[in-house]
Amino acid sequence: MAVAEPVAVRSQGEEAYARILERIVSLEMPPGSVVNEARLRDELGIGRTPIREALQRLARENLVRSVPHRGTFVTDVNITDLTRITEVRLVLEAHAARLAAEKLAAADREAIEELLELLGRGYVTDQRDLMQLDRQIHRAIYRATRNPFLEATLERYFNLSLRLWYLVLDREVRLREAVEDHVELLRSILGGDGDRAEDMMRRHVTGFEREIRRLLVEG
Repeated sequence: MAVAEPVAVRSQGEEAYARILERIVSLEMPPGSVVNEARLRDELGIGRTPIREALQRLARENLVRSVPHRGTFVTDVNITDLTRITEVRLVLEAHAARLAAEKLAAADREAIEELLELLGRGYVTDQRDLMQLDRQIHRAIYRATRNPFLEATLERYFNLSLRLWYLVLDREVRLREAVEDHVELLRSILGGDGDRAEDMMRRHVTGFEREIRRLLVEG
């Protein structure tokens, strides 16, 4: 059972972006594959202009790339990406955890308490369900920073890292341990302990890189 996230009314461009993003991140549209605009229009039931707006946005976020006279492709993933993404996330995610602890509003507190309760039940065992839970936890923390500019940047880099998770998800990835790391992190945020929250998030992001690197390099 997932915690309900805030629902916003989306424009067609935002809807196209969200749905194509999900396909790319989950590897339904795998790295290096051709982006077929006509097929996307048919499958998503969304017009040409919103699709193109979405692809332009995804290009700015390094998830697709256009090659003159050849078309648009989903960007590749490699071990160098992991290092660079982690360098950014390590700073921003840790700062976000501190801000969340310092600025926690009532609505954010309620959402985080629900996530902690869900983690405490321990019945989510499917790897993809665990992935979605991890995603919700990060997004709850981003919202709690009350800084939309930081939230948007965090989302961008989280999406890039999420694709790396999906790349190894069917191997012996220790995802449950990564998600359970969040229990102490969320408790620190609820307790207003910015130092502890920052430290726990830094450990979590570092652990993420170590686990992905182990699977990508060692196979």
